[in-house]
Amino acid sequence: MSALPRYFVTEAEYLELERESDIKHEYFQGEMLAMAGASPNHILIATTIASRLFYQLEKRPCFVFQGDLRLKVSAINFQAYPDVVVVCGEPKYTDDKPPALLNPTLIIEVLSPSTEQYDRGKKFQRYWALESLQEYVLVAQDAPSIERFLRQANGDWLYTAAVGLNATLELASIQCSLALQDVYTKISFTPPPETPESEG
Repeated sequence: MSALPRYFVTEAEYLELERESDIKHEYFQGEMLAMAGASPNHILIATTIASRLFYQLEKRPCFVFQGDLRLKVSAINFQAYPDVVVVCGEPKYTDDKPPALLNPTLIIEVLSPSTEQYDRGKKFQRYWALESLQEYVLVAQDAPSIERFLRQANGDWLYTAAVGLNATLELASIQCSLALQDVYTKISFTPPPETPESEG
């Protein structure tokens, strides 16, 4: 999603505004950031991933949420709407209306040109404060590529990438897998326009 204007409000004001707003906002220590709508490919990829994980986890004590569920990182007063979230075990929520999730096991973000740097940098660092978070996944929408960061016992993050439609990514935190051929079903990758050769 694309970033729009920022506003500074209290958390109570943020929650009140969020209940009345037609668009979603992230919140970080007083700063409220409006999020623009996602592209069709972005939405389709997130929907496909959520459905694939739902069927793999259907008979296990895990829950798959997509897009509209707010997530709160209480330790640093950060709130956001990840593209896909999985909780294994009992979900914990805030007392707000609507409530926010507190204990994700896995977070998946679909990358957009306007937010890729943020998703890889500050946003990921803010998610580190979630003690429950075991895995963070970044999914490209312009090429078949998925990157995974798996939290280690010492707190480090182990990086793995799956590239190409024949690849499969194993999600160790929830014991599931994502075949890239499935993730990118119905996605057309548009090649960049050719640069005309200069005459010489």
